[in-house]
Amino acid sequence: MPRFRFEYETLLRVRRRAERDVQLEFAAIERERLAMEEAIRSRHRAARACREDLRVALAPGRRTAMGPVRLQAGASLRLQSQTHRLAIELAGAMRRQDEVRGRLLEATRARKAVELLREKRLAEWKREQDRREAAEQDDLVTARASGRSGDL
Repeated sequence: MPRFRFEYETLLRVRRRAERDVQLEFAAIERERLAMEEAIRSRHRAARACREDLRVALAPGRRTAMGPVRLQAGASLRLQSQTHRLAIELAGAMRRQDEVRGRLLEATRARKAVELLREKRLAEWKREQDRREAAEQDDLVTARASGRSGDL
């Protein structure tokens, strides 16, 4: 029995590969974004802990050396600065992710268009195969019938 051959199979493979490449790029940016969000959360927790330590150290009626308090305040400001920098990087990652999402959507559309064409051609090919099979069976039945009627 003949096999179905899609004339654009190479194009379909190229489109699938292109879509997979964009999916991998999207996933890499997603991992980067999640890591940044976790880093921001961890810096927020650390900054909150620093502020609480400062509050305790500067509580009224408590005698505190200013050197460690100054260091603690500097650490808190550094954490706040890092959080701000990470937030800016996160915004950039989200913008890149939106761009890649658009490219992924386009790559998926391109792949699906070729797949739909393949499915349509396969259905046509199957119909043609069924038609040929039916014609062959009709020929066989006709040949048998004509052979038998000659025997009478």
